[in-house]
Amino acid sequence: MTWLRRPAWWAVLLTLAAVLVFARLGIWQLHRADYKEALLRRYAAAAGRPAQDFAAVTANPVEDGYPRVRVNGHYLADRLYLLDNPKHDEMGGVEVYAPFQPEHANQLLLVDLGFLPGNGSGKAPQLPPLPDAALTLQGLYQPPPGHGFEMGGDALVRQAQWPKTSIYLDLPQVAADLHATLYPRVLVLDADPAAIYVRVHTLDLSSMPPARHRAYAFQWFAFALAAVVLFVVLHRKRRGQN
Repeated sequence: MTWLRRPAWWAVLLTLAAVLVFARLGIWQLHRADYKEALLRRYAAAAGRPAQDFAAVTANPVEDGYPRVRVNGHYLADRLYLLDNPKHDEMGGVEVYAPFQPEHANQLLLVDLGFLPGNGSGKAPQLPPLPDAALTLQGLYQPPPGHGFEMGGDALVRQAQWPKTSIYLDLPQVAADLHATLYPRVLVLDADPAAIYVRVHTLDLSSMPPARHRAYAFQWFAFALAAVVLFVVLHRKRRGQN
C-alpha cells in the first residue's frame, strides 16, 4: 500500500517539466554570478598591469578583457561631455568625458577624465582647461557605462554650447554629435594624485551584482522544490482511502 494516489500522466509530466525548468534557471543564475565575479577579479587586477600599446590592443580586441593601455595624441579640448551622475556622493556631480585623437588614427577615443563633485547648487562644477599639446595617456580601455531606458531621446542634438550634458552616455550619439567615428570603448584614465578629478576604478555591476544572481538562483530552486511539494500534497491519500 502506498501513501500516494496514482497520478495522471500529465500531472507527472507537468511536475517534471517545472522542476527541470526551475532547476535549469537556478543553475544559469549561479553561472552568471560566477562569471561576474571572475570579471570583477580580472578588472581589479588590470589596473596593476603594465600598459600596452593602444594600437596593438585595438587591432586584436578581447571582448571580456580590460587592458591597461598607453596612447599618444591630443585632446579636442573644446568638446567636453558631462554625464550627470550624482551617485558618487550626496552633493551630486558629473563624470567628464573628452574626445581624444590618437596619433596615426582616423577614429576618436572618448576619454573618461574622472568625476567632479558638485557643490550642492545644482550647477555643473568648474572644469579645468585641457592641454592642447600632444601628450601620452594611460588607463583602462573598457566598455562605456551602461544605461537604461533613454527617456527624452538624444539630449546632445538640442544643445548648441559646450560642454554638453546628458543623463546617459551613448557612443553612437556622441559620434554623431562630433561627426566622427569613435572607438567602441572608452579610456578610463589612471588615478593621479595631482588631478582635480576623482578616479576610482570600479566595474559597475550595481544593476545585477553576483549576490543578486545568487538570490534569484535560490528563488528558482525554491520554485522547483515547491513544485514537488505541491505534487505530493495533491496526490496524497486521505485517511480511509485505499
